[in-house]
Amino acid sequence: MSRFSGALQLTNLDDFITPSQECIKPVEIRKGKTKTGSKITISEDGVDIDLSRPPKLQKVEITLGDCLACSGCITSAEGVLITQQSQEEVLKVLKENDENKAAGNDAQVKTVVFTVSQQSILSLAYKYGSTDFEEIAQRLTGYFKRLGADLVLNTKIADDLSLIESRNEFMERYKSVVLNNDAAKSTQNLMPMLSSTCPGWVCYAEKTHGNFILPYISTTRSPQQIMGVLVKQYLSQQLNVGAERIYHVTVMPCYDKKLEASREDFFNEAINSRDVDCVITSIEIEQMLTGENVSLLDENTVNMDWPWKLATAPPTHSIYGYESSGSGGYAEHIFKYAAKELFNETIDKVEFKALRNPDFREVSLERDGKTVLSFAIANGFRNIQNLVQKLKRGKSTYHYVEVMACPSGCLNGGAQIRPGSGDSVREMTAQLMEFYEKLPQSNVQNTDTDQIYNQFLDGVDSDKAETLLHTTYHAVEKMNTALNIKW
Repeated sequence: MSRFSGALQLTNLDDFITPSQECIKPVEIRKGKTKTGSKITISEDGVDIDLSRPPKLQKVEITLGDCLACSGCITSAEGVLITQQSQEEVLKVLKENDENKAAGNDAQVKTVVFTVSQQSILSLAYKYGSTDFEEIAQRLTGYFKRLGADLVLNTKIADDLSLIESRNEFMERYKSVVLNNDAAKSTQNLMPMLSSTCPGWVCYAEKTHGNFILPYISTTRSPQQIMGVLVKQYLSQQLNVGAERIYHVTVMPCYDKKLEASREDFFNEAINSRDVDCVITSIEIEQMLTGENVSLLDENTVNMDWPWKLATAPPTHSIYGYESSGSGGYAEHIFKYAAKELFNETIDKVEFKALRNPDFREVSLERDGKTVLSFAIANGFRNIQNLVQKLKRGKSTYHYVEVMACPSGCLNGGAQIRPGSGDSVREMTAQLMEFYEKLPQSNVQNTDTDQIYNQFLDGVDSDKAETLLHTTYHAVEKMNTALNIKW
């Protein structure tokens, strides 16, 4: 597979929805007198074009912002990979850093921070046939440090905070809409609450269903964007480095994370910086290693960094799991929490029941013959479309749905390393699920998150926590161009 800086690449997911011709950036045509001497004449045989001096055509460019503003294409793993969101850009920044250090240009040197998702670590473990996930994380850390990274972090704190905020948001909605049945039900914070951690799903919702579906979606930021806030604001204070001097790279299983990081909502004008500067994917890590003709297993083992200066000791592991969905465990974690807090029901293991296919599963809690909690997991656009249609017909009975654009969720993300010859995607995903279930489970409510809330966010329910850990969505109006006409 060739490198793809500045290109459009679509993966071979089996749940792909073909992009339409509407996915195009309108080109400005400047009117004026031609200076080329070109002539166009109409003859009996047709059109004759005489170009005595061919005009110089201007290059057409597309940005991630253009893609987000477009209402044309929807894919399972939309892959618009532009210069600022590529492996080449990361390598360029690292090279410039080395040159500035050698020249003594300290004012130009950036602090380069990598944040690595657990799904990408497991993808690399599958690639190299290893079940020692801790070693893979350490060798990946060693690789990034060799390239010039200053810090390599896991997503544990951001994952914890995202789950805490999501469950608190659910509790607020449930009490308001279900228990109190107040006016909020008709205007905002509708039920079911739909998860928001998948940018492919959010982008689809904004472009296709707009203001109808957006009030259902959780406002909690994804772990990637919460990590961006922590790195650019909390960690920068601890390191005494300005946010604009930190270059933050995330390693993710999904191309759509590039689009998410590029949203204007995640550019902080106060510090003149994006929360995440660049997203690279599991496939890009594979390509970077292949480009150097090296194996990850030959890199030095280096422990991931823990620079947070929290009261507790660094965690004993580099990589953690969250329940069993492989996409963060949102439905399971919130279901357990709500059952305990609302109905004093302790649930050790959530048993989901598959419906028409294994990517649509549900679970419920009953009290006195009445369903008091009804949760579901919907992966893949076929299931998402069915869910949305139920909502439009008023037929949905769920209180919460964990929604992921990719079939089987994030472990089968569109930017995960594809299986080698002889292996199928289904077999690879099953193997990754086995890997995920072997990970140590994170205790979400812990001293570290308590300290971040108290010292950085001014408390759990503060305005600062609301601003930094939540976001808003925007309906994208349909473009009316000639290409939209269905003949």
